[in-house]
Amino acid sequence: MYGVCGCCGALRPRYKRLVDNIFPEDPEDGLVKTNMEKLTFYALSAPEKLDRIGAYLSERLIRDVSRHRYGYVCIAMEALDQLLMACHCQSINLFVESFLKMVAKLLESEKPNLQILGTNSFVKFANIEEDTPSYHRSYDFFVSRFSEMCHSSHDDPDVRTKIRMSGIKGLQGVVRKTVNDELQANIWDPQHMDKIVPSLLFNLQHAEEAESRSPSPLQATEKEKESPAELAERCLRELLGRAAYGNIKNAIKPVLIHLDNHSLWEPKTFAIRCFKIIMYSIQPQHSHLVIQQLLGHLDANSKSAATVRAGIVEVLSEAAVIAASGSVGPTVLEVFNTLLRQLRLSIDYALTGSYDGAGSVGTKIIKEHEERMFQEAVIKTIGSFASTLPTYQRSEVMLFIMSKVPLPSLHQAVEAGKAGENRNRLTQIMLLKSLLQVSLGFQCSNMLTALPSSFLDRLLSAALMEDAEIRLFVLEILISFIDRHGNRHKFSAISTISDISVLKLKVDKCSRQDTVFMKKHAQQLYRHIYLTCKEESNVQAHYEALYSMLVLISIELANEEVVVDLIRLVLAVQEIAQINEDNLPAYNRCALYALGAAYLNLISQLTTVPTFCQHIHEVIQMRQKEAPYLLPEDVFVERPRLSRSLDRLGPEVFFRQSKISEVLGGSGYNSDRLSTPYVPQLTDEDRLSKRKSIGETISLQVEVESRNSPEREERAPAEEITYETLKKAIDSVAVEEQERERRRQVVEKFQKAPFEEIAAHCGARATLLQSKLNQIFEITIRPPPSPSGTITAAYGQPQNHSIPVYEMKFPDLCVY
Repeated sequence: MYGVCGCCGALRPRYKRLVDNIFPEDPEDGLVKTNMEKLTFYALSAPEKLDRIGAYLSERLIRDVSRHRYGYVCIAMEALDQLLMACHCQSINLFVESFLKMVAKLLESEKPNLQILGTNSFVKFANIEEDTPSYHRSYDFFVSRFSEMCHSSHDDPDVRTKIRMSGIKGLQGVVRKTVNDELQANIWDPQHMDKIVPSLLFNLQHAEEAESRSPSPLQATEKEKESPAELAERCLRELLGRAAYGNIKNAIKPVLIHLDNHSLWEPKTFAIRCFKIIMYSIQPQHSHLVIQQLLGHLDANSKSAATVRAGIVEVLSEAAVIAASGSVGPTVLEVFNTLLRQLRLSIDYALTGSYDGAGSVGTKIIKEHEERMFQEAVIKTIGSFASTLPTYQRSEVMLFIMSKVPLPSLHQAVEAGKAGENRNRLTQIMLLKSLLQVSLGFQCSNMLTALPSSFLDRLLSAALMEDAEIRLFVLEILISFIDRHGNRHKFSAISTISDISVLKLKVDKCSRQDTVFMKKHAQQLYRHIYLTCKEESNVQAHYEALYSMLVLISIELANEEVVVDLIRLVLAVQEIAQINEDNLPAYNRCALYALGAAYLNLISQLTTVPTFCQHIHEVIQMRQKEAPYLLPEDVFVERPRLSRSLDRLGPEVFFRQSKISEVLGGSGYNSDRLSTPYVPQLTDEDRLSKRKSIGETISLQVEVESRNSPEREERAPAEEITYETLKKAIDSVAVEEQERERRRQVVEKFQKAPFEEIAAHCGARATLLQSKLNQIFEITIRPPPSPSGTITAAYGQPQNHSIPVYEMKFPDLCVY
């Protein structure tokens, strides 16, 4: 019997005998190394036997697992690992199938040790680079099983940690094996990403929040390397680092869903950490895809709680800072359009108290508080995005934001009604806050490109609105544009400093572009500064901003002509407080006096004209003795010292225009211009800035025109209102309407009429104008008749006396 068995054993295939010989009688003795070397040599010599060796090893392992002979299971896996590392031939694909079948068998076991053993073998296999791809191999089971191990809830904490780490290592192995091989299973499919990414985030979520981590940890202690959170972070970085352009969306979407399902936007700490990992791991040119995913998610959650939306916006802000090296994508304005749309939605939510427009009164206060936090987060994010953009794109963004501000103008009407006024005011404030965030740190050498007419007109239109907060924002925005050398903080407090050299101001010569800008827009800026000074609702912050504005124009944009105009403007502001036609309170009048003193003190030292400085210093000294409440040191304090006897002040405490014109005229400045009082020219935009409805426009225009007409002093103090006067007023309004209609028809004609008709019309007018000019030239050039009719020259010949062309006096209409 034994002979028969021995004979049958000798007839068994050689590969089976070699496989059986690697197993010792006692599993504790481990793998028989000499026999293992024989098996390896045989496999290398006859690679076609590899699939049979693998199948037989798989058969033995499955039998040993079912019989709970775990020692032999470990030996079989060790043999498989050594065969995998040694054999790199074309026939390894069939061997791998048997190997993966054995690994799957181990992972299906309920024993943690067998799961860990199978994972370790799979990781070793994943590090092997195969020569030929496999078209039929599937890793679906391994992705599912490793993801399940990442969520292990074993009772023993140590065992639970080991299982989770094995699951993470397994997912890392799957990614390495498949991510770079297009012929393998596509690991970037949503069905796989929806399992891999949440599993890694789940382990990251359980990290200790108290321990701060750098965005790109290169070194870590051994204890940190053993933690599932650290391992999951490294695996996530590796996964995202391998993501191509078309795979970013599938990798980011599970992150957003995981944060939604686990309510992780509200604390926002973990969400920010996740997206920092993402932004530092992906390729820089793909950063804008992550930004677009977050913006789309923000739109999808537009009716979620304000805290959730605020968390998403905070993550956007952090991501934008990290993406500063690249661009936020080809649709820059779409990014800001989304954020501004969310801002307007939040304003509506705050006003109605609910997301459907019919909220209850009980929840309105809470909603308003939450929405206000969200609005501040959006404004911060807009600033973060803008800081990453080049100068030309920031200019476009500022024009875009300004175009969204609802302003009463000739071409745009605001929403009517009390609810409409509240909505308009909140929208104006939030958009101007956003614009201020964008303008901070904006550096542009050419003010014409930084402040184009379309932008400046709308911005200055808001400077004349009744709301004091809006006016202050406009001033701050203008200051941030003009301050290109960082001088603003050096004179933030208004004072009459005796030596401005201690301020260490950075003063450059006015460039040609700045000169052109001031020639084009100076009067517009002066007019709005002048009108802003007349506002009764101004507080200390307004006067500080006005002072900064005046000083910055003097430092950044001033030539001799601008300095003269600024001095005239400040003297006109002094006259506002002195005459007090608008019945300003005592504080406003004292503040205007103090503002003028502080500015003239500074500009006199900048011009370095001794007699000018002496006059300013004398007036300031006189105020210190007689009227200290006219100086900034007594006005712009917590408890200002005011006086009610402002109408009884002597001329010695005022800056005299005649004196300043005299001293500056002697130093080369234009004395004629200095001696001319500044009078602002009101425009239609200025008149309409404070209207509350379109119906009040005409009456407001008539009122402003009558108030500012030069004949106002000549009229009687009170005019009797009769039927005839009312009829004349109505007729004048009708004439204005006819004139406005005529202008509209002219514009429409030039827009829609054929070119030949316009050319003929202009040609006829040009011919008529030329004939008139010829008549004027004949009258001008013709010499006046002398008593003798001719003038005799030295040689006795009669000669007509003609005036040179450059000495002729032409009418104003003929000169252009």
